[in-house]
Amino acid sequence: MAVYKKVRQRRKPMGEINVVPYIDVMLVLLIIFMVTAPLLTQGVQVDLPKADANPVEMPDENTEPLVVSVDADGNFYVSIGDNQDQPIGARELMAKTAAVLRRNPKTPVMVKGDNAVSYGYVVTAMAYLQQAGAPSVGLLTQRPDQPDAAENNDN
Repeated sequence: MAVYKKVRQRRKPMGEINVVPYIDVMLVLLIIFMVTAPLLTQGVQVDLPKADANPVEMPDENTEPLVVSVDADGNFYVSIGDNQDQPIGARELMAKTAAVLRRNPKTPVMVKGDNAVSYGYVVTAMAYLQQAGAPSVGLLTQRPDQPDAAENNDN
């Protein structure tokens, strides 16, 4: 009479991780971010004047500049916070600028004035920014060899 013993084979622990599902998830996330990143750039449509000027050197590449836009009607817009496409008043402009500069005093401050706006509105915006504590204010222009933003939208 033979007694059969049930021999149990032990499995060795597997030291590998199946990374295929993780790669699939990462590719989906990459595609989502690639599609949504261009949509995140918001701002006011401003027809910048053309000038042959040297680009401004940023003190820290990680610091995003504070850009104040002045449209053709003389309305002010700020590139931070909510409702970037809504015009703001002088007090709100100075308050937001002062808050940004308190948080990071090295934040570059720029004014982006429309080509058709009166020079007085741009100077007024610069005065408000200096009252808010901006040590220097730069002006944004467009290079003469670059096509207008409106021309790019037609293509």
